Amino acid sequence: METLALLCTALVAGGIYWFFCVLGPAERKGKRSVDLSGGSISAEKVQDQYEDYWSFFRRPKEIEAKDKVPDFVDTFYNLVTDIYEWGWGQSFHFSPAVPGKSDSDATRIHEEMAVDLINGKPGDRILDAGCGVGGPMRAIAAHSRANIVGITINEYQVKRARDHNRKSGLDSLCEVVCGNFLAMPFPDNSFDGAYSIEATCHAPMLEEVYAEIFRVLKPGALYVSYEWVTTDKYDGSNPEHVEVIQGIERGDALPGLRSYADIAVTAKKVGFEVVKEKDLARPPSHPWWKRLQMGRIAYWRNHILVTILAFIGIAPKGTVDVHDMLFKTADYLSRGGESGIFSPMHMILCRKPESSASSDS
Repeated sequence: METLALLCTALVAGGIYWFFCVLGPAERKGKRSVDLSGGSISAEKVQDQYEDYWSFFRRPKEIEAKDKVPDFVDTFYNLVTDIYEWGWGQSFHFSPAVPGKSDSDATRIHEEMAVDLINGKPGDRILDAGCGVGGPMRAIAAHSRANIVGITINEYQVKRARDHNRKSGLDSLCEVVCGNFLAMPFPDNSFDGAYSIEATCHAPMLEEVYAEIFRVLKPGALYVSYEWVTTDKYDGSNPEHVEVIQGIERGDALPGLRSYADIAVTAKKVGFEVVKEKDLARPPSHPWWKRLQMGRIAYWRNHILVTILAFIGIAPKGTVDVHDMLFKTADYLSRGGESGIFSPMHMILCRKPESSASSDS
């Protein structure tokens, strides 16, 4: 009888270990579950900040206001950064699936393509506009040996990025600055190239962030951005389409998704020459959203674990609500990808003209 009890105990313990540890997220974890926090928000205020985040959507004019958006986005990333790292990895973006490659390899290939498109080379000074915790920055620095300067509005992400840079041995090539990419603390004509990977979607006006990137680029330099957009399949009179897009906006701190047709127009308006434009999510590219669908078991496992950690006081109160929000957002993203009405990787490659007026400033 005792042997049977011991066997049952061992099986239960083994099952719990397998469920929470072996099944784990597809990516290498950048954060342990027991270290989940609210970023720069104190633990006792996470729940209040989560409720404040949602209150922005009851005041839509504030989401659109330039002076309100930084706090809106900063709050969002304080709430989600640890959960993103724990469940997704250090690169907060999507990439097309690559047959025969892991998700992490597909992510790295997608990042390396960005610096290859702008012809980044050793010694270049390249801007990462919206760097997050620096996953793309490190992959790009290791691949190109260029000097990458990342900017993020969230102080907690700056700390995380610097820690990761040091641990990876890439801190000599990677610099991280806390600031708003709508008003960057860099001189005119000071970068040899620039990229944004699914980051400018947080700007209330795309024209403003493009103009600021244009300003800091040297004449002749290239800029590439992977943009979140609604596609030509999106129908604003279709209630289901509207629900999906609004779900993506609310779950990802977006002032409002833009149409694919607006991207090149905006780039040209601020002075860029458009070199190339392509939706990297379209066939024959392999579905980027499958990674979300295949991770449903992991999402539920993680949600159970977050609930337990919050209940016993290890994770801050409010973490469960944040994780639930991200779980629901993943469904909207998946539906947007499957239906073809949404793309997170509409690529635009631009050049600042050699004769740009800003080169005389």
